[in-house]
Amino acid sequence: MSLLPPTRYLCKPCDTVSEGEQPESDEFWRDFLNGGHSKEHAFRKVVKFIPHEPRCRLCAAPFAGVGAPVMRLIGKRPSTQNPNWCGTCFKFMRDHHGGAEIECTMLFADVRGSTALAEGMPAGEFRELMERYYQVAAATVFESDGVVDKFVGDELVAMFFPLLAGDDHAKCGLSAAQALLEATGHADPTGPWIPVGAGLHTGTAWVGAVGEGAYVTITALGDAVNTTARLGSAAGAGEVLLTNAAAEAAGLDPGLERRPLELKGKQEVVDVVTVTVSPAAVARS
Repeated sequence: MSLLPPTRYLCKPCDTVSEGEQPESDEFWRDFLNGGHSKEHAFRKVVKFIPHEPRCRLCAAPFAGVGAPVMRLIGKRPSTQNPNWCGTCFKFMRDHHGGAEIECTMLFADVRGSTALAEGMPAGEFRELMERYYQVAAATVFESDGVVDKFVGDELVAMFFPLLAGDDHAKCGLSAAQALLEATGHADPTGPWIPVGAGLHTGTAWVGAVGEGAYVTITALGDAVNTTARLGSAAGAGEVLLTNAAAEAAGLDPGLERRPLELKGKQEVVDVVTVTVSPAAVARS
């Protein structure tokens, strides 16, 4: 997150953090991840008056127009992790190895039967299919104010937390999951062009920067992440499996049917809600 004050330094974000704020402390990063930093808020109040879109959704730095060249000089260009935010809005966390335990929503989406798909077509065609999937999946996450953590083979890992998605991060996660299933054709009468199932869970995870040297990335760690991964693996094509916590946080009807589900590697049975994206489901909505 850029920590530039409104009328002072056009330089490194860390220059505006005083020693007393201790950017290495859990408390600092917990506040940061849940709402941003006060100096970033001050910066936003100034740059929002520079007229042009698109702009960083966090600090309001314009990516185009008269102010864009100046913003680029201080690193404020679209981030590789999410083009709706500028690079320095992630750089501060990476530079300081920041992170803390916060409530967030995780999304895992898997391609169903990818081994059989790969077996039935040339490797080049399979790469093109997966590349199309990666692009569609990333776009749906970005449009819902999430962050693409990583792609692992045929699996999308994304996270939604208050700094980016606000208090409605669970709703954002569900919106992204449903949009991904619709974008991959599960609502089409002819069926999907690639079969995908998704898992969504809201819980406490450690969110922050990990890694050393040239490789530092922002990710989420903890049992909440593992639970979501198991949900993603268990979901059928066209399904979003949500835990009770995610369903409640996303504002789903509490009367929706819950069913117990045993997740691989988990000792306790998890109650889940199933949201389906299919031609029939779309027709009923």
